[in-house]
Amino acid sequence: MKLHANAELSLKKRRQLARRVVEHGWTLTKAAAAAEVSVQTARKWRDRYRAEGEAGLLDRSSAPHTLANRTPEDRVRAIAAIRRLRFTGAQIAELFAMPETTVSGILTRIGLGRLGRLGLEPAVRYERQRPGELIHIDVKKLGRIARPGWRISGKAGRGAAGYHRQVNQLGWEFVHVCVDDATRLAYVEVLADERATTAAGFLRRAVVFYRRHGVAVERVMTDNGSAYRSTLHALACRALGLRHLRTRPYRPQTNGKAERFIRTMLGEWAYGAIYGTSAERTAALEGWLWRYNFRRKHGALGRKPPAARLAELNNLLGSYS
Repeated sequence: MKLHANAELSLKKRRQLARRVVEHGWTLTKAAAAAEVSVQTARKWRDRYRAEGEAGLLDRSSAPHTLANRTPEDRVRAIAAIRRLRFTGAQIAELFAMPETTVSGILTRIGLGRLGRLGLEPAVRYERQRPGELIHIDVKKLGRIARPGWRISGKAGRGAAGYHRQVNQLGWEFVHVCVDDATRLAYVEVLADERATTAAGFLRRAVVFYRRHGVAVERVMTDNGSAYRSTLHALACRALGLRHLRTRPYRPQTNGKAERFIRTMLGEWAYGAIYGTSAERTAALEGWLWRYNFRRKHGALGRKPPAARLAELNNLLGSYS
């Protein structure tokens, strides 16, 4: 009979083995053979049963009771205090002569793993109550795709003069985005530039898009780009009956909903697949945008897609095209 030194025994078999030895006088060798385990294993369960009763037959954690190298609590408190002064993990590690990995683990464990807005004033968040009460517009510049599997970012390393020439030759595409503040329903177009005429045309088409979904746009928020400060854009807003709001200088978070949408769009559409050409990437936009508006769960909307929030706020939801 083959004996297994590390065989797993159920609680019932451990109890049976221990009772045979302790209560019925079996030898360890005989009891171990009956249970098909080693004598060492049988001895372990016998000793635990004698010392603790049936509670000793339960599984125990293999983690050590004490850690010889665990960081003292007073050091952890000091790290937390320094962190609240917005020191980085590397700076704290250098200050205390500790490994960065150890400091990172401590910061994560005490809930200070990310600086974020730690020590700053609370972020002021807002959300409009009516669809169309405010739409956010922004533009993201994307490099054209040079060849299959490559994208042009405009950033080149040393000795990449040829790569720079490719950038200059292929140029850029400009992704104009529009997001409704209350519902996050989005409208996007890939256009050739970000001039005033282009921005005004995009605004008109965005308003038509929302109108098809039963949303009457009242205000539009943009940054302070030259296209949005132009007379042409001002005339477009007046013709559409829109009040134009601009973000505070050096405060892009004022237009944060558009900024956050752009991050999602880049990760899931622009850089979420390898495209052979820029036209192929543009063609994939419509399908992704439909998924974003009608299928993708949105964390800020109670895990619902924008269309579901729109249906809650506006019973005039129309067909999507």
